[in-house]
Amino acid sequence: QVQLVESGGGLVQAGGSLRLSCAASERTFRRYAKGWFRQAPGKEREFVAAISWSGGSTNYGDSVKGRFTISRDNAKNTVYLQMNRLSPEDTAVYYCAAGMFGSTVKEYAYWGQGTQVTVSS
Repeated sequence: QVQLVESGGGLVQAGGSLRLSCAASERTFRRYAKGWFRQAPGKEREFVAAISWSGGSTNYGDSVKGRFTISRDNAKNTVYLQMNRLSPEDTAVYYCAAGMFGSTVKEYAYWGQGTQVTVSS
């Protein structure tokens, strides 16, 4: 069974940094674009960042541009999300996804279970 497993979430103070990781269970996931989404309580799932299968193209949601960086290491079958200058508004469950290179939920067929990120003020 194909799996995406996120890690790296936790509690951080405003202004701090975290790096999320997402490991895929199968090598075939190298051929998929990868994305990060987040969902805060009572809100819809929001696009955060995406990276093409080769890593040559990236895209970011407006609220994280200039603060977050997505990258991938295909040799390790892992995608990362470096989050800097975090604010309480970034508090959410962060989900890793694999699929098409896009910014909408429907473009991703595979999802991880999510990792909680909490930013204290």
